[in-house]
Amino acid sequence: MKHTPHFQPRSIQTRTGRAALLLAVALTAITGCHKNTNPVNPASLGPTAASPTPAPTASLTADPLAIDLGQSVVLNWRTTDATAVSIDGIGKVNPNGTQTVSPSTSTNFHLAATGDGGTVEANVRVTVRVPRAPEPPVDSVNSANADMGSEEVFHQNVADIFFDYDSYELRPEGQTSAGRAAAYLTAHPDIRIVIGGYCDDRGSAEYNLALGESRAKSAETALVTAGVNASRIRIVSYGKEKQFCTEEDESCWQQNRRAQFSLDR
Repeated sequence: MKHTPHFQPRSIQTRTGRAALLLAVALTAITGCHKNTNPVNPASLGPTAASPTPAPTASLTADPLAIDLGQSVVLNWRTTDATAVSIDGIGKVNPNGTQTVSPSTSTNFHLAATGDGGTVEANVRVTVRVPRAPEPPVDSVNSANADMGSEEVFHQNVADIFFDYDSYELRPEGQTSAGRAAAYLTAHPDIRIVIGGYCDDRGSAEYNLALGESRAKSAETALVTAGVNASRIRIVSYGKEKQFCTEEDESCWQQNRRAQFSLDR
């Protein structure tokens, strides 16, 4: 059987060519709409901003805030973002902690906390109550002031001290008299005194001036040893220039060998 070639009509061929052309144009348009984009290099954008370092925080408390002398108080502190913490008077401490202290005077406790973000401080004040000595009654004060200005009361309690011939050593009764005088002067701290050294009229004036000074110093030493402040005492020697008695006998000479106490006004 003989086959004859198959030919499409021209109209069909024309339509097929147009469809192929339209497809090519569409593909070209689609391809042109998609641009080739290269990946962005982060390094080309420059350095990124670092997160800020947090500043440290600190708190310091005391319990209780007021104490009597000799009592204790508990310090309590808390910090954050701190690498070094110290408290004045205590030194370096842990970032968080407590410590018992016994301040002797009112104290301001100061804490400093340092970290990468800076330094922060905290303070707390502890008041220490110091007991005061009771004040003497008004009548006692007035009485003391009256005694201070009374020669009679003064000499009743601060009697002269007498010495042996050519001696400046205190006799036993002289030691007793010095002790009683020291007790009175201690109870009246505002009184200042003069101790005069005297001698009888035997011997040279120069020798007796030196002996009178030694007798006054002996009396002063006895008072200071018994607790009287030396700054309250002044001494002077009269030697044999001033006599309490002028008779030439032992009884009279004895009256002239003395350390005499007077108010130093």
